[in-house]
Amino acid sequence: MRGVPRIPSPRPAADDLSPQAYRPPPEPREDSGTADTSGAAAPDDTHGVESADDGPVLPSDADTGSTPGASGAGADPDAQAPGPAPTRAVPGAQPAGDRTAAGSGADAEAPDADGAANDDAAPGPAHGTAPAALEGPVSHSVLKSLLGAWALSACSAEETAAVEEHLGECAPCADEALRLRDAVGLLHTDRDLDLDPLLRFQVLENCLGRRPARIPVPDWADPYDAETARLDALLRDIGESEWHAPVRLKWFEGGRQVNRRTTVAGVIGHLMSVDGLVSGALGLDDPLGRAAPVRPAERTEAFWSSAELPPTRTIRVPWRDQSHALIRTVSFASRDVTELSVSYGAFALPLRDSLLDRAFECWIHAEDIADAVDYPYAPPSGAHLNRMIDLAARLLPAALAERRRAGLAGPVRDLVAAGAPGRSLHLEVEGSGGGNWYIALDSPAAVGSPDRSVAQVALDGVEFCRLVAGHVSPEEAAAGQDGDREAIRDVLFAAASLSRL
Repeated sequence: MRGVPRIPSPRPAADDLSPQAYRPPPEPREDSGTADTSGAAAPDDTHGVESADDGPVLPSDADTGSTPGASGAGADPDAQAPGPAPTRAVPGAQPAGDRTAAGSGADAEAPDADGAANDDAAPGPAHGTAPAALEGPVSHSVLKSLLGAWALSACSAEETAAVEEHLGECAPCADEALRLRDAVGLLHTDRDLDLDPLLRFQVLENCLGRRPARIPVPDWADPYDAETARLDALLRDIGESEWHAPVRLKWFEGGRQVNRRTTVAGVIGHLMSVDGLVSGALGLDDPLGRAAPVRPAERTEAFWSSAELPPTRTIRVPWRDQSHALIRTVSFASRDVTELSVSYGAFALPLRDSLLDRAFECWIHAEDIADAVDYPYAPPSGAHLNRMIDLAARLLPAALAERRRAGLAGPVRDLVAAGAPGRSLHLEVEGSGGGNWYIALDSPAAVGSPDRSVAQVALDGVEFCRLVAGHVSPEEAAAGQDGDREAIRDVLFAAASLSRL
């Protein structure tokens, strides 16, 4: 299996006791015949020979150069016979009791110095393979060499029984066996390597739980912080070419829907240009300079026309730096900063509502980008969505009065004193972030009251926000209507008129 580290097979006992005794196996001879035993054996010929105590048998220092156990004229009659064969039985080899120190007949085939038969004999197992069976008492070194195969469950039943019996008596081998078992567990390839999509959230939650931020982000700035971070994650995922994908921005002017064509990079430039109004109110640098227009649409057009070339993905960094600077500044500012006025030319908002408005526009334009590049994008959380709906509901009485002055809404029916309950429309928003709001119909200074409700409109929270953004026409927005039809029409068109470039 590719990509999985290979654990070498157990080595012979001689290697475990004396690594210097290891020699690579001899190269196979091209000429077939009996082994040459007349001359002195090469040092490599001692590999694989084991003494009774599992130690290696080194070449003799005698001047004759003969190899113990070899037949031929060069054999030393006074040389000590080799010890008994190892207790391991090797598949394919001749039993130890049938092998003699020297051949006695012409038909006898002399084994070479490696203990193997000549080229015509059946080959033994490859070097390093595990033995097939164990007979009699087994030494510590042999059992230790089987730990790797045991950890891989590659031992025979007899070997497994012998190793496990040894592990109950030998603490060093038991420790090594545990380490090998843990290492084998890392070789499994059937696990899912995909990261848990909630991993980032879990890590951040754990970090913040253990060490809360020394200077936390104000609660009223959370929606802007969340929506800019979500949009930034989207921008990181798209490719180079997708930054030039066409995006069509939509909003309402008067009684009809208008649109403007740009690109993904152009949308980020638009967001950065309008966010510059908040930066200027906080004393930060305005990306368009001090002489830039105040109205959002004019600022955006000025930014798009000032660039010699269409904006590219390089605009993401200055936009993100600007949003970070806004969040950092309001986090270090005093509580009084929430009432700081931010001018949009035709109207002004306190800073806390201005950042909520910027969070709303960031989400709406993020959906525009996601639709252009075929990217899944979810609405804001229920708590943040509720705040955005509440801001739109608070702005509706003033927008309705503005349309009435322009002759686009019905006349006033019942004027009341400022702060008194007046004729109202019950706005029921369903789904995540929903709730109930009462919109004053005749005067922005009046207070909406359930007792003086003359009409009711019910619709989904996300659908209402898209109506406020100018992405849905007033005729298609309401899911349920009841009561004064003129009041319902005036409020729905006033909600659409809150949209802008």
